[in-house]
Amino acid sequence: MTEAGAVPPKKRGAEHALRRLELTVTRRLDGLLHGAHQGLLPGPGSEAGDSRVYVPGEDDVRRMDWAVTARTTVPHVRDLIADRELETWALADLSASMDFGTADTDKRDLVVAAIGAIGFLSSRMGDRFGALVLHEEFIHRLPARTGRPALYGLLHALMDAPRGRPQQDAPDLAEGIDVLAATRRRRGMRLVVSDFLDAEPSLDPDVERPWERPLRRLAARHEVLAVEVIDPRELELPDVGQIAFADPESGKVRDVHLSPKVRQAYAEAAALQREGTRVALRRAGVAHLVLRTDRDWVFDVAQFVLRRRRMAHLAHRRGA
Repeated sequence: MTEAGAVPPKKRGAEHALRRLELTVTRRLDGLLHGAHQGLLPGPGSEAGDSRVYVPGEDDVRRMDWAVTARTTVPHVRDLIADRELETWALADLSASMDFGTADTDKRDLVVAAIGAIGFLSSRMGDRFGALVLHEEFIHRLPARTGRPALYGLLHALMDAPRGRPQQDAPDLAEGIDVLAATRRRRGMRLVVSDFLDAEPSLDPDVERPWERPLRRLAARHEVLAVEVIDPRELELPDVGQIAFADPESGKVRDVHLSPKVRQAYAEAAALQREGTRVALRRAGVAHLVLRTDRDWVFDVAQFVLRRRRMAHLAHRRGA
């Protein structure tokens, strides 16, 4: 029992974690990025805005608004709304495989951190932020809203979701991406946070992943950032002898003796699986950020953003 008006201990813990996350984003991440938020995927924008008079030498003729030009007999261009001003939707993978972590945090916690980082940065620019959540047998929809209280409510919902249980007919990542593509027709940024592990993974990078084609369709209309969340134990196994492995998605358990040969084969297979994910995301035409449970995720996000900005700046200079 708690006193009337008192905040339950569990809720106090979640509130404290979210406030700490917000401070981490607004202080550390902003400090590493050296300046105001300019979007995680820099670019001119993708949503058509208002028309205005063409300025020779400054405006791109490819953005000419021919309809307005013909009607007014004065050359006009159509501005593009920057991505940071658009509605952002995230797909959060909270399936059973995300309830795993052997380092500083769980993969599930990194999902919340990644969505929180982008959400806090977006909310400061007035963006609407919504999410779809893959959890057990459902795809939950959290409507897009503006403002810090709405974002806190969304992150609370992610943190309060119970641990995933093995499900036979649970929706997979491909289904989640299809629903994400149908959620909103207006162009904007889409965020997919998952470990991108398949039920029957292929070690051949040339083989198309189940989620690859839906992701390619999504990227044809929106700016897409894929955040791959991994744990070091998914890359290599410790030298501990006999161990029981449990598949979190199916619940199956198998005893394995971790001999040097088994550990080497596992490491090689894990490297091929990760390479296959990297190649598939590149083929889909999406930005790819890797977050690990044994690394400083704030530093990794900042380095990713800085690299994207440098690439956008170089591309702009080459096109000038």
